[in-house]
Amino acid sequence: MITQVRPARPVRIGVLVPLTRPGWVEAGRHLLAGLELAAAEVNDAGGIGGRPLELLVRDTAADPQRATAAVEELAELGVAALAGEYHSVVARAAAARADALRVPFLCSSAVLDALTDQPTEWVARLPPPQSHGWRVYADFLLAAGHRRIAVASEPSVYWAAGTRILHDDLAPRGGTVIELDARALTPEAVCDRLVGRRATALLLLTGFPEPAVPIVRSVRRDPRLADLMIGAPAGQPEFARWAASLGDDGTAVPFLCYLPERLGPLGARVDRALGERLGAVPSFVAFEGYDTIAVLADVLRAHGTDRADIAAAWPRLAVEGTRGLIRFSRTPGISVWQWDRAPVRVVDRDPEEPGRFRVRHAE
Repeated sequence: MITQVRPARPVRIGVLVPLTRPGWVEAGRHLLAGLELAAAEVNDAGGIGGRPLELLVRDTAADPQRATAAVEELAELGVAALAGEYHSVVARAAAARADALRVPFLCSSAVLDALTDQPTEWVARLPPPQSHGWRVYADFLLAAGHRRIAVASEPSVYWAAGTRILHDDLAPRGGTVIELDARALTPEAVCDRLVGRRATALLLLTGFPEPAVPIVRSVRRDPRLADLMIGAPAGQPEFARWAASLGDDGTAVPFLCYLPERLGPLGARVDRALGERLGAVPSFVAFEGYDTIAVLADVLRAHGTDRADIAAAWPRLAVEGTRGLIRFSRTPGISVWQWDRAPVRVVDRDPEEPGRFRVRHAE
């Protein structure tokens, strides 16, 4: 009699990523590539105590309601934890539902400070909070000599928070933030306002490609604004679609990047593997995805699949990630467990070599 060995039951992780519009699809693709690469390496190394790691992927399409429904579905399917998401407003909705359902959620790439309304033990986050990263960007603006900074923004909790952070940080140091409504003004009208208000920098707190691309093109072609700096703190210029849409007009647009200036051995190896998987230079978002699974795999190996045990482990972790040693702690003003050592730099695409990124400022 031949006894058949049943395959080990997989350990399931629910994954939230924007894979269709109006979500930032390219960011979602990079995030998922990092998550999947790390999961494949975990399984190649024997999985979680001999059990394969399985990712249950759900497309949020930048829709908070869709993300909430996905969290509920994945919780019912018995996932040990949730991972992912790029859009801050979507991650906030997912975090609230995960907290209510008592499902651990490791947020990969969303920076909004108020990820949950109240302190929670169930949610942890890898990227630095918006208040930290955007203050680094404010330091860059002042160091570059900019005191009159215009922001072209759309209605959003995330963009409003960014504007407030910039104002609160710049005003005491002699900076002025000039708010422009990117939905109400045509690109030509934005140019007129920039000239009239004597702005030296314009920050795009908008969606891509609309209205960011038309605004950039209009500004670049206006001789009155030849010396104006265009910036995009949220990181749109890192992705290939930005370069493909704007060409030379998309260079010299500084943005926040959460990669160190030099990667260590693990980061360099993952960089090569991600490049092969994506067929493109991996963004910092792809590294965030990889690190997310690296952290969760470490938790699952050491503490098992019980959800409460996973959540209780956040402050005891020390995991070597692609961008440094990952530890979680309580950061004042932040309601979730936070990795407070993620690298923060301001970089842009080099006008002389658009495929290369220049470091403009580092904390």
